[in-house]
Amino acid sequence: MKRFDVIVVGAGHAGIEAAYTASKMGCSVLMTTFNIDNIGKLSCNPAIGGLAKSHLVKEVDIFGGLIARLADRAAIQYRILNRSKGRAVRATRAQVGRVQYNLAAKKAILDIGGIEVLEAEAESVIVKNNKAVGISTNLGDFLGKTVVLCPGTFLDGLVHIGFRNFPQGRMGEPASVKLYGFLKKLDFGIKHFKTGTCPRLDRSTLDFSCMQEQKPDKNAGPFSFFSKSVNKKQISCYITFTNSKTHRIIKRNLKYSPLYQGVIKGKSVRYCPSLEDKIVKFSSKPRHQIFIEPEGLDTIEVYPNGISNSLPYDAQYEFIHSIEGLESARIIKPGYGIEHAVIDARRLLPTLESKKIKNLFFAGQINGTTGYEEAAAQGLAAGINAALKARRKPPYVFSRYNSFIGLLIDELTSKGTDEPYRMFTSRSELRLSIRQDNAFLRLYKDAHSLGLMDKKTFEAIRDKDARIKKEMARLKKTKLFPSAKINTVLKKIGEPCLKSPVSFYDLLKRPNIQYKTLAKLSYSPAELDAVEFGQIEIEAKYEGFIKREKAQLREIERINRVKIPAEINYNNISGLSKEIKEKLSAYRPRTLKEAFNIAGVTAASISLLLNHISRLNKTAGNAFQNR
Repeated sequence: MKRFDVIVVGAGHAGIEAAYTASKMGCSVLMTTFNIDNIGKLSCNPAIGGLAKSHLVKEVDIFGGLIARLADRAAIQYRILNRSKGRAVRATRAQVGRVQYNLAAKKAILDIGGIEVLEAEAESVIVKNNKAVGISTNLGDFLGKTVVLCPGTFLDGLVHIGFRNFPQGRMGEPASVKLYGFLKKLDFGIKHFKTGTCPRLDRSTLDFSCMQEQKPDKNAGPFSFFSKSVNKKQISCYITFTNSKTHRIIKRNLKYSPLYQGVIKGKSVRYCPSLEDKIVKFSSKPRHQIFIEPEGLDTIEVYPNGISNSLPYDAQYEFIHSIEGLESARIIKPGYGIEHAVIDARRLLPTLESKKIKNLFFAGQINGTTGYEEAAAQGLAAGINAALKARRKPPYVFSRYNSFIGLLIDELTSKGTDEPYRMFTSRSELRLSIRQDNAFLRLYKDAHSLGLMDKKTFEAIRDKDARIKKEMARLKKTKLFPSAKINTVLKKIGEPCLKSPVSFYDLLKRPNIQYKTLAKLSYSPAELDAVEFGQIEIEAKYEGFIKREKAQLREIERINRVKIPAEINYNNISGLSKEIKEKLSAYRPRTLKEAFNIAGVTAASISLLLNHISRLNKTAGNAFQNR
């Protein structure tokens, strides 16, 4: 029987990144899926990116992942979010063609070589001596050195439309019930989360004349560092709103809502609430925004983003027709809620490998996240580490302080989540330092060292990095002296006059001065492209804030670096409560940082633990000296 290096279960956004990455790292890969035609399918809204999510997309991209390039191939509208704010907190979002994205994903997987795709149902993981050695499917057993589980919402998936519910992974596709049964028997802390999707409408039956048009941003660049341009054909989205009539219909039908009648038990997405939740929890709001998002250039389907619900079809029909512009809308597919099983990600290492079963990795919504981007990020990380493990190489751990991928995984594996986890920039201690625009500079060396970036690309980015640093050094050394001519220019651009000499770098910190402006002030700009001088501008303008972030980080790292001895007996630590001793013994944290992230472990407990470790280290040191 053929043995694969890596077996990936699932072909969603986590699965395709895991399989693609492992293959690029030289591994033989088996990918199983219910339907080969649904590789990389967009189950919910046809969009990639957004606040914080675009950071993940660009980080996956620099490691050679798929999501950014697929988005660029299928994009039908780009927008820059937070444009009115500073460049450090801006984000990119792309509306994409659902079918085009799916086809591009399928082609990428089938064309790479090294990946065998099999339509089969994974029913269990083959475990021997606490090691995953393959999977059992409805077609038989397949052996692998490592296994990555990426079942998405399919794991014990249950679709709800009113009080009608049926096992499905998403509408029209079977749920993964046997695999759920297998995992439930193991100690993975299984629980259920709930997510949902909006109805799909026939574009030709909508009245756009009464809606607000949202045009694409003409100067928005592509997602991928490797994309040379964006699709020229881009179209508008539109905005409409619910109203008091809509809200009355929803309230009247809450008695038929599985969400509000206790039929749905899983925890819902707090940051992307269903329409029922919006009406109930934000009852003082007279209306709620709905984005009418096209699903492609060659389809009649549109996605009314903002009216996700699990109400019966007749209730959906009634409230949709109460919305301005949707009075004559034809419903192609109803919205629905879906419950699915997730594991407690604290059962995983930072590599996304199971602590209990070696060689078994988990990625995507099974770890408690929501969103294509979060899934892709985990798929990349799991694919990297499954490949490294298969090749008997040291693991690679993304740093929380140098990537949003690291932040995501650290939060999941150390804190866990009691609700579907969604990425926000506010979760990062260094959000001004780890931006979407500098992902390529932060991570290109790691990507190259893992074999996920070719030499030519590595050298091109390295040279770009060197040019940026060289020019920043020149700006800091070169000074501008006050003069009548210089002050006249400064007045014209709305900046205070100079009273004493200042470096051009410090001058660049001023809000109305850009790199190109310096030419008017007797400075000879270097031959840099827009990306390079853009990096210089951002670094200059945010320097004070970035220094403050880094100072805070140094204090955090000082404590985080303290390692906990593997053989430590928590029962011997005086002062710790019984509950905390039990939690520390169960999770076996490797560092004080991991210990502090365990729910219920207090700062006082960390202080007691730190003192105990110090005494152990001192005793060990004395014993060594006396030998």
